[in-house]
Amino acid sequence: MPKCTQYSDGAPCWPELTVTDLGGAAHFYGEVFGWTFRSLGPKVWDYTMCLMDDMPVAGLTPPPVGMENCLATWNVYLATSQVDASAVRVQANNGELVVLPTDLPGLGRVAMAMDREGAGFGLLQLGKESPPLLYKEIGAMCWNELFARSSVVADKFYTALFGYEAEQVGDGVDFDYVLWKVASRPVCGRLRMDGEQPPRPPHWTSYLTVDDSEAAERRIERAGGQVLIGTYDMPHGRVAVVADPFGAVFCLCEHPTENTW
Repeated sequence: MPKCTQYSDGAPCWPELTVTDLGGAAHFYGEVFGWTFRSLGPKVWDYTMCLMDDMPVAGLTPPPVGMENCLATWNVYLATSQVDASAVRVQANNGELVVLPTDLPGLGRVAMAMDREGAGFGLLQLGKESPPLLYKEIGAMCWNELFARSSVVADKFYTALFGYEAEQVGDGVDFDYVLWKVASRPVCGRLRMDGEQPPRPPHWTSYLTVDDSEAAERRIERAGGQVLIGTYDMPHGRVAVVADPFGAVFCLCEHPTENTW
């Protein structure tokens, strides 16, 4: 299994679901992915680690105090070797720091931010005692994309944070999709949303790996979730867009026979 203990700055490294009903979320995702769960207890806001074969793959967290009525949302943390310095760069480039850098026992040092268009994301500095994280295996995250309104604004903001190299894989006009790379290796994508897509605000989307996308769709529906876009073929694998019973949207990606990203 790919076990990651080190990530390049700017690489997505940890998905996290903000949801009021932690127990209900644990039941749903346990049914869909076979995850097990370990709560870190009330001293750390009942933060819950999601495990696949005893390996951490994601987190569940309740909304911050005062935001208990916020919508359930999947967030992604981008790796950084210096979370405090990255938090300063967020503000210097007209982003917003939502949660100041703080230590999260069992994971590392974290902060939450929003980019210039309001898309939320996290910053994570893994510590020496941070556990290895499972990646690109069944039940684990395998890819992330930013859906942005302005490609110029998004590219400028995130490049200033992490020094991404950009490779346009669309035509840049009707289909504006950029691979963001670190040391020539793709780590995530950026898609410019157009008027034909549902009017969602800018956001990050996480892909979670399954062995059979259509079978996972059936488990999602049986557990009370929704299939928003059924399985379809993409160059990097078969994918689907789904939502949990609380409205949090995420993507499925059928486990590829080889690494196509």
